[in-house]
Amino acid sequence: MSVRKREWVTPKGVAKSAWVADYVDTSGKRRLKTFTKKKEADAFAATASVEVRSGVHVADSASITIEKAGRLWIASGELDGLERSSIAQRRNHLEKHIVPVIGPTLMSKASVPIIRDFEDRLRKNGVSAAMTKKILTSLGSIFSDAIERGLASRNPVRDRGGQKQKRRAEKRQKGRLEVGVDIPTRDEIKALIAALEGNWRPLLLTVIFSGMRSSELRGLRWQDVDMKKGEIRVRQRIDQYRQVGKPKSEAGIRTIPVPPLVINALKELKLRQAAGTELVFATQEGDSRSHANVVLKGLRPAMIRAGMGVDTGKLDKRGKPVITAKYSGLHALRHFYASWLINRKEDGGLGLPPKIVQERLGHASIVMTLDIYGHLFPRLDDGSELAEAASALLN
Repeated sequence: MSVRKREWVTPKGVAKSAWVADYVDTSGKRRLKTFTKKKEADAFAATASVEVRSGVHVADSASITIEKAGRLWIASGELDGLERSSIAQRRNHLEKHIVPVIGPTLMSKASVPIIRDFEDRLRKNGVSAAMTKKILTSLGSIFSDAIERGLASRNPVRDRGGQKQKRRAEKRQKGRLEVGVDIPTRDEIKALIAALEGNWRPLLLTVIFSGMRSSELRGLRWQDVDMKKGEIRVRQRIDQYRQVGKPKSEAGIRTIPVPPLVINALKELKLRQAAGTELVFATQEGDSRSHANVVLKGLRPAMIRAGMGVDTGKLDKRGKPVITAKYSGLHALRHFYASWLINRKEDGGLGLPPKIVQERLGHASIVMTLDIYGHLFPRLDDGSELAEAASALLN
């Protein structure tokens, strides 16, 4: 590996110069890469030397564009049998966000500054912080897939420095989940339960007291409900395309104890259903419900009946105020379930330790549980206990 200066004169008599990195790649082929500045050539030479010795270097002429790498990444997902929703998300990220901005860029030329510029452009285009994070995760996966194929030597998305600090800053900006803002209060849940009616009553009671995800709820079978033990076994999920699959992770396969209130409501529901119906919360035709159907037809109207409505400031065609639900989705009920598990018994909760809360929610790791709900766990160092401890120490 050497760096040398090249000088020449154009046909018009203009003197030119450049810096050339001269090296032999992993296949034994001689390569030349030209730079306008010596420090750029030196930096490349230092990196390429390590990559060649490690057998991972990819020259520009042997590289492919990010767009092509992205299409190979999607094909990999299809061959691996990913769910349709996951493949659709990959296509959406690639075609709508990645290709229009940096699709033509060669994988070998992608750098941390380029990735940072890509992130900045996404934000300027109005993409939310949460969506930007997901798109960057997809882009990082594209690079990882390309590295395995020998089409890239490094992953600039993973190489970005200060990610831990940035995540902490984003969390501070987003803020913690708040009771009454993100999590329904105890009084709101009481009012909501009183307002439940019809087949929506057993469905929403199950969410409130099991914290099941929407896809798990829609995939619940009668064979997975143990009426005698008062337990629900989560064994499958149904996605937005009505395809049946396993839960999101191994941790998603779990058994959740539920109170008699839920079991009694489920017994009544089963008596109303046609014989042989497999799914607990099936439509009249026996099919699975859609997520939108549950939220728009079941959850939000029940919240409004329970007094959990918010005036949008708009008027409908008849000139009446348009009222919307205070909490927009089923995840608010999942958040309440988590808080119910965590809260002390004297506060109306179960007072369970973090590990049990993780298992009931089906989180893949305890870190996820604590990141989301850690601030809800009771503190053991309140003023009275501190005073007792100090007194015991000094006396």
